[in-house]
This record gives sequence, structure tokens and C-alpha cells, in this order.
Amino acid sequence: MDFEWVAIALGDVAWISLAFFLGFLARLIGLPPLVGFLATGFVLNYLGIASGEMLEKLADLGITLLLFTVGLKLNLKVLIRPQVWLVTVLHISIIIALFGAVIFSLALMSAPLFSGLDLKLSLMLAFALSFSSTVFVVKSLEEKGEMKSLHGRIAIGILVMQDLAAVIFLAASAGKLPSLWALLLFLLIPLRPLLHHLLQKTGHGELLILYGLVLALGGAELFELVGVKDDLGALVMGVLISTHSKSTELAKSMLGFKDLFLLGFFLSIGMSGQLSLEALIIGGLLVPFVFAKSALFFALMTRFKLRARTSLLATLSLTNYSEFGLIVAAIGVTNGWLDSEWLVVIAIALSLSYVLAAPLNSIDNKIYGQFRSFWMRFQRKERLPDDMLLDTLGATIAIFGMGRVGSGAYDKMRALHGETVVGIDFDAELIKRHQSLGRNVLHGDPSDADFWDKIEQDHSIELVMLALPNLAANLDALEQLREISFPGRIAATARYPDEEEGLRQSGATAVFNIYTEAGAGFADHVEVQNQV
Repeated sequence: MDFEWVAIALGDVAWISLAFFLGFLARLIGLPPLVGFLATGFVLNYLGIASGEMLEKLADLGITLLLFTVGLKLNLKVLIRPQVWLVTVLHISIIIALFGAVIFSLALMSAPLFSGLDLKLSLMLAFALSFSSTVFVVKSLEEKGEMKSLHGRIAIGILVMQDLAAVIFLAASAGKLPSLWALLLFLLIPLRPLLHHLLQKTGHGELLILYGLVLALGGAELFELVGVKDDLGALVMGVLISTHSKSTELAKSMLGFKDLFLLGFFLSIGMSGQLSLEALIIGGLLVPFVFAKSALFFALMTRFKLRARTSLLATLSLTNYSEFGLIVAAIGVTNGWLDSEWLVVIAIALSLSYVLAAPLNSIDNKIYGQFRSFWMRFQRKERLPDDMLLDTLGATIAIFGMGRVGSGAYDKMRALHGETVVGIDFDAELIKRHQSLGRNVLHGDPSDADFWDKIEQDHSIELVMLALPNLAANLDALEQLREISFPGRIAATARYPDEEEGLRQSGATAVFNIYTEAGAGFADHVEVQNQV
């Protein structure tokens, strides 16, 4: 069938509309919209529509902004933990050896598409398949509000270490090292105070967003000029200002831009080559091997003293293939090492791994809770100080989420009820700031089944206040409270009217729209002042 007329008629507005429709359809069936965006790419590919210059620029910009926002939220202290760097090195090494042996065996048996691969190319493909997707993991953790949880920080740290390995590979594949001018990049470190000063002076509007774009794109261009991977430049610029108090605000301000530009990346995956039955079959057969990666991640993390739950949730986040596999395949095709069909194979494996990982990540706490006795068999008795079970020390009121709303609630409840109030958050730096101000704030995760079991045994908590960053996080906590049949009161915050009914149906006894309540509180304050 000739689709040439469709290709002519389908302009930018049409493919954006198709992306919206399939993304919306994916959300309706419980999958993240990015699965629909990937499907859009394959549909456009089938219709014979090539990715244009606009789409390629969107894809590149999306990846750059993604790594910049990752840098904004990255704690360098995480990277030096053996649970991150050593786990990454061991995992990559073992997977390359394992997958490389399988691929080379298929090449020796002259399997379709594998024939002609030597040991070096087999190991290169295994290297590509050893990585997990930064795009998917960051999106998944952001949607659940778990970027700063311990398992989220471990997963992001591993991805950053993988990115560093990618930079080394790209430099080696190009046959050249960064220029000596790259040494000047170290001057960015003493420039941090200037970057922080400019960030402080940008205010809270469009200048803040523009400054973020300047840092992300400028860092990428600067690194590219001296022969270093450009995306690493965006990541480094994000890290340089990550310690500033406005870095979180900047990340939130750029969230919409980043998500929009990433649409181009997801579309480009599906449009990376011509589909064939052979590529579809081989790509599909690669998907089950992702569980070998997962099993190894879980085994290594538990050996390095992480709790079974922390290890499992980080592992499920990393249960996918990476967009970096396409970059490796593209290098192989460009240099004449690989058949171009490998691009399609890896794109299919990557897409299907997203489809597999999305529902697993949406029910990760259920997977842990229902099979907890099995996962606990792998947990070591000795555990890390920041991965211990929380003890509320007899508190009767627990406030989860110590951001601005949670902090205000804590101060008010502390004034009314005294020492029986405890604040709980999983952001270690935020906890330190609260503790320095004299607040009783502890490290904990409201979706942790182990923690709620301990609460059930203590019978001390009478009121739970959920001031978590998004609806998904609040619903996860409510689900855990239902599991233990929590007898006390539960108050939860909502940002939009359509969230309120869902929270009540999930067990919240009181729901407060933070914008409505803020307005009411402001009016009450003015009335009191007038009476005075």
C-alpha cells in the first residue's frame, strides 16, 4: 500500500496530535505516556516518515535538559559510595562477560543477524545492553516523587556512573582523546560562587528558566568544544549549582520544557530504522534478558548492606535497556562494524523493556509487600546507617513530607501538642536542615511496608499527616496504611480539586487543597489583624 500521500499530509501538527493521542491512550491503560510516544515513532516509521531536523533538535535538547536536571538533584557524596560505583563496575563487567558469551555463541551458530559478529563486536553489543535508561528512570522517579529517596539516589548514582563509562567508550570509539583545553574545565569549580550569585539574582520568573537554559546548553557546547561529550557538560553544570537553595525551584521551573523536548527523543527511537519481522523477533527475544540484569543488581546491592526493599526498588527502576544502546549501535553502523538493522533491534528491545518496566515500577511496593519473606532472605543482618528502620520514639502525630507545607504543619502541631510530633522525610539534606533548626525530623519512607509494620506493633501513632510532593506519593502511603488497617486519623494534601476525591476513596479522613487552604488562611490572618 502506498502511504506517500499520508507522509505529505502528516505535518508537525499531525505527528504532535498523534503523539498526544497515543500517549493519552497509554495513560488510560495504566502505562506512562512515553510508551505511547514510542509507539508514535514506530507508526511514523511504518508510514515512511523520516525524522526531520526539528525532531532531531527536540531530541537532543530533551536529553541535554534531562541530564542538567539530574545534575541539579545529584549529591556527589552518593557517587563515592561502594553501593554505587563498585556495584556499577561489577555489574557492567559481569553483564558484558555473560551477554557477550551468549551473543558470540549465536554468532558461531550463524544465527540470523548474529552471523559475522566477532568476539569484539559481541562484547560491544553486550556493553550496550548492560546500561539502563536514564530517561525512563528519572521520569519514573519524578512521577512517584522518589528522586531523593535512598533507592532513588542509588539508582540515579548508578546511572551517572554508567554515563561516565559511556563517555569513555565514545572517546575511545572516536579514536581520539579530549584536547588539552579540556583541563580548563576544572576552572568551572572556582566559578561556582559566581554561578550561585547569578542564580540568586534571577528572581522567580522567566529569567530563572532562561538562566537554566543558558547553563545547560552553554555547558554542553563548552564541553563539546574541548572534545568531551556535550551531555556530560549539561550534567556537570547542574551539579555545580545543585547545592544552591534555588536549585529545586529551577528544576521544577524547567520540568515542563524538559518533558516537551523529550517527546522528540521518544519519537526518534521508533523512527531509527526500518521495521522487519527478523528485527522484531530478535528485539523481543532480548527482552527477557533484562531480568538477568535485574537479578544481578539485586544480588550486588544486598551484598553491599542495602535493605531488601531498597535494593528491590532501585533494581526495578533499572529493569530496562538504555537509549545508550542506540548510540553504541549507531557508532557501530557508522564505522561499518554492524548491520544497520541492529539499530531497529535495539530500539525494539528498548521500547519493549519500557512496556515491561512501567507496570512493574507502578506496583513496586506491592511486589515487595506480597513477597517480602522471599526478598528478606537476601538481606544481610548488617545494614547502612541511612537504611535502617525508622523508630518514631513514641510520637503520636507523624507528618510525612517536610517541605514548605509539611514544615508549616509541623510547627503548628508542635505548638499545639508539644513533643509528641515527629516529621518524616527521605531527603537527607533537608532532614539535616530541619534538625539544625531544632525540629524533630527523622529519615523515613511513607511507602515502606517494613516501617508501617513497626508502626502497627507500636500502636502509638494516632494521626498521620501526608504532605508529600505529589498525588502518587500520597496514594502509595495511603495504600500502606490500608494494608495495616491503621485505626487513626489520616489527613492528606491535594493540589487540584480532582485529586481530593481519589484521596478520600483511598482512605484519607480529611483532605486539604493547599491552594484553597492557603487563601483561607491568608483571609483569616487579615481578619485577625483588622480586629487588633
